[in-house]
Amino acid sequence: AETTAVSAVNGTVSTVKKKRFAVAGAVPKSSRALPEFFDDAVFIGDSVSEKLRLYEFKDHSLGKAQFLAAGSLGSGNALWKVSSKSVHPSYKGKKMRLEESVPLTGAKKIYIMLGMNDIGIYGTDKAVENLSNLIDLILKATPDARIFIQSMTPIASFSTSASKKGLNNKNIMIYNRKLSKLCRDNGYYFIDVASVMYDKTGCLKENYCSDLGHMGLHFNDAGCKAWVDYLATHIPEKEILLLAETTVSPTESQTKPETTAVPVTACAATMPRPRTRPMCRS
Repeated sequence: AETTAVSAVNGTVSTVKKKRFAVAGAVPKSSRALPEFFDDAVFIGDSVSEKLRLYEFKDHSLGKAQFLAAGSLGSGNALWKVSSKSVHPSYKGKKMRLEESVPLTGAKKIYIMLGMNDIGIYGTDKAVENLSNLIDLILKATPDARIFIQSMTPIASFSTSASKKGLNNKNIMIYNRKLSKLCRDNGYYFIDVASVMYDKTGCLKENYCSDLGHMGLHFNDAGCKAWVDYLATHIPEKEILLLAETTVSPTESQTKPETTAVPVTACAATMPRPRTRPMCRS
């Protein structure tokens, strides 16, 4: 299938090949960002994101990005009180809730991938509701941050973590569609990382999986590289324009004619709407 993308910068129309298991509403492909784009980013996630953190420790494709990730973390238990038994990520050695730790990182771009430890417990609707509540709390503490929700990645066909009623690829796809709607309704960016992780049957590609014959949901280096490559080539156009504005000096802006030479094609409809107030629930 093919879709048409119209650039909000110069009106250029291009045809984009749609991946079989892609979710509508995602940020379209852009030119590749330099690692420095992620210097002010923090990645929130579970053990899947922990693997990405370990990969980045030696690869550095995400610049100086920070990570707040922990095994078994979910949007549900992230709302619990911190205790010796809770799984909240630690920041500089101290375990704390995300709305407390995110501001300490100084991050302006918040990339979130959660759900692996949620949809089998809460179901897709409650998992999305929990994530929405969590984001509200984070934005209340960091109102100038931008939210990038990554789609939940699939599990392998042989996964021992799979269940018919809970964690399975059908429910993961349903969950991701609801995440896309959450982004559309609230002005967040939806980054469909999962779209490049599927094999022809809708399961995680075996050559991307690090726990073959076991959980079947974590990534090896090849999977992490595909993940990083996707992130670097799916930068929202609005973010590119913001970056261009901050890198042009006052002298340059006065002496050079205005130009629209921003190397990216994107659909204007995918740009988040400015939020007039933090969406916080009491």
